[in-house]
Amino acid sequence: MRELHHVGFLTSEILEGAVFNEGLRVWLTDIDKSPNKIEFLKFEEGSCMPELIQKQAHLAYTVPNLEEALVGAKVLFGPAAVNESLTIAFIEEEGVSIELMEIK
Repeated sequence: MRELHHVGFLTSEILEGAVFNEGLRVWLTDIDKSPNKIEFLKFEEGSCMPELIQKQAHLAYTVPNLEEALVGAKVLFGPAAVNESLTIAFIEEEGVSIELMEIK
């Protein structure tokens, strides 16, 4: 079962407090500092993320088992371990990108 975690919006500028993820070449704001659980993203040239993720907002859900959640899905990116407690993947549903997150 999915549980809504955050919404990701694209921005054309680096916002205050954003951190750079070198591997993905994207600036990200901290979801935990947003009362509305909004993540702002600014992609840099050369990002490995698929175009759909770089061009549209996304919804992000936590799932109990990422591997099971990806069965039969149109996977755009991942799965990728962000750290020892978080693994993510992006899928496409209804023409939009959806981030699935397994938090341990």
